[in-house]
Order: sequence, then C-alpha cells, then structure tokens
Amino acid sequence: KNGFNGTTTREIARTAGISEALLFKHFPTKRALYAAIIAAKSQLSQLMASIEEAAEKRDDVRVFTLIAGFRIHRGADPSLLRLLLFSALEGHELSDMFFRNRHRVFYEFLAGYIARRTQEGAFRKVDPLLAAQSFIGMIVYHRLLHDIFGVPAHCSPEEAVAGYVDVFLEGLRK
Repeated sequence: KNGFNGTTTREIARTAGISEALLFKHFPTKRALYAAIIAAKSQLSQLMASIEEAAEKRDDVRVFTLIAGFRIHRGADPSLLRLLLFSALEGHELSDMFFRNRHRVFYEFLAGYIARRTQEGAFRKVDPLLAAQSFIGMIVYHRLLHDIFGVPAHCSPEEAVAGYVDVFLEGLRK
C-alpha cells in the first residue's frame, strides 16, 4: 500500500501476523523479501511454454488469448500491479530488475512472433515492437481501470480477453 520505501519490515511482519525476527529468518533483507514476492507473483515459465507451443502451430488466437488471460482472469491479484507501480514510481532498482527479466523478454517474444507472422503474410506490415506494446497496453489498462481505479467491469474476464484479442488481431490481419 505504501510502496517499498514507505513500508517497514515491522509493518510487514505485523500484517503477516508474524514477528519481525521470523520475517528476517526467511528473508535477511527487505530487498530479498521484495524479490521473493515479485518472483512468486510473476511466474511466466509455464505460460511461456504454452505460448511457444501455440506460436509454433501459428495459432494466433491462442497466443494472444494466453497472454491476455494470464493478466485478466477471475480472482486476479491486484497487489502485484500495485507493487510494480509503487516500485517504478519510487525509482526502485527492483522495478528495473522485474521489467528487464520478465516484461522485456515477454515484449521481445511477442514482437518476434508478430514479425514472423508478418513475414509469412498473415499480418499486415506494422512495427512489431510497437504492436506488441499496444497489445500489452490494452491488458495493462484493463487492470488499471479495474484494480487501481475500481471501475466496475461490464463483462466477464473471459469476455474481456476474447474482445481484446479479437480487436487486436482484426487490426493486424491482412
């Protein structure tokens, strides 16, 4: 709620219902705790394996549905988004680490897929990185609206995912 710099380990321990000593037994520093939270909340390896499999089959709808569905689903935890926003706004080094290790790789994969499908003639000519960022931007904006600003959803998560994928792919296809 208060970001990395604004939250003490004492407050974290109290909220978790444990002693500060126990917290430090498992996480020697607040940075180690923060890194563990990010790692636990952003496991992309299984998702990436499924996306790569769909990409090999040139299943555009599945590739984009898997990506969107990973971020937009019932019971999505808004705390990761809040954590990332706070750390980025505070200029914390872990924000940089998260982006470099998790998001840039993700954008680059998606940009590569879009470039390949464009070369194959399935998609119209676009800047692949800009297109990848545009798609992710739709998903992130959805999460901002509902998780941060509290705007009520007018459709189910599944309908939102299908709608975003349809709008995006119809804009790319020849």
